[in-house]
Amino acid sequence: MRVLSALAPQSELMAVVKADGYGHGAVPVAHAAVAAGAGSLGVATIPEAIALRDGGVTAPILAWLSTSGYAAAIARDVRLGVNSERQLAAIASAAREVGRPVEVHVKVDTGLSRNGVVEAELPDVLRQLGRLRAEGAVRVHGLFSHLSHADVPEHPQNSLQLERLLAARAAFDRHGIPVEQMHLGNSGTALARPDLHLDALRPGLAMYGYTPFEQPDASLVPAMTLRAPLALMKRVRAGDGVSYGHTWIAERDTTLGLVPLGYADGVPRIMSGRFDVAIGDRRYPSVGRVCMDQFVVDLGPDAAGVSEGDEVVLFGPAQGWRPNAREWAHAAGTIPWEILTSIGSRVPRSYLPAR
Repeated sequence: MRVLSALAPQSELMAVVKADGYGHGAVPVAHAAVAAGAGSLGVATIPEAIALRDGGVTAPILAWLSTSGYAAAIARDVRLGVNSERQLAAIASAAREVGRPVEVHVKVDTGLSRNGVVEAELPDVLRQLGRLRAEGAVRVHGLFSHLSHADVPEHPQNSLQLERLLAARAAFDRHGIPVEQMHLGNSGTALARPDLHLDALRPGLAMYGYTPFEQPDASLVPAMTLRAPLALMKRVRAGDGVSYGHTWIAERDTTLGLVPLGYADGVPRIMSGRFDVAIGDRRYPSVGRVCMDQFVVDLGPDAAGVSEGDEVVLFGPAQGWRPNAREWAHAAGTIPWEILTSIGSRVPRSYLPAR
């Protein structure tokens, strides 16, 4: 957060802690982010927001994607995203039920063609907002959108989406509806497009130590290290098959190590035989198919210096021989976001004090 704050000193940082804090644990991450300077928090769903409140988080929270549960959110002082006229009516009805006004952030679709109010519907939404503001049921706090090409900073679509968001802001002004906060950018914007910082930014991936770009950023240090103890070592002979389907056959007598994490824990099965782990200061290849609860690594004929119980690092901050989540993403044909958010709930999380 401190790195991002230095890059965007005039913008509030809305720390995105959806999907259980990108797999890191939403409540601890939220507390750490606020302590490091985040002005607010962003989540996708109302249950995520309520879990933060239950975890003692008092900072402002925006939930932008839920389709129900509005009354519970309003009662817990959660700001809500508005994506349509129909949703706005439902949110206002919930505010009346609770007996208190709700703060909303109106999302406009500026080109992602996903959620958000489309241009043709904006006049109706503005008229509805005017009535609800006069009634005292709704307060407009924010206006926002989401970029389709944030990971390609120079793409012209980014500037076009800014123009469309500013046009929507002008429409709010014409209808006499003040907007306290406009936000469009995410991690890529924070790192590479200062002209899109606006009143607030919604950093996600960068907050967890990864850039959305292929080129690493030395100022960002991955927060998560995925590790497990080496559960078992065993000798196999040349010609022995390993794991389901015997997709790997030992070419020589060797020693195998069993790591007690599998695809139920976030080790993608599609990566079978395509990734290394670190034990001590060396890398060892995974072999055979990744199973639900475990996978196997080849420790070599003599397994020199390796013992049962040794720490196996699957990924973490890159330190020469250690893999990181981006390397995993390449092996799995996906993106670091998916790797981080796929770490299963039965993997225990432990937290270190900030350095």
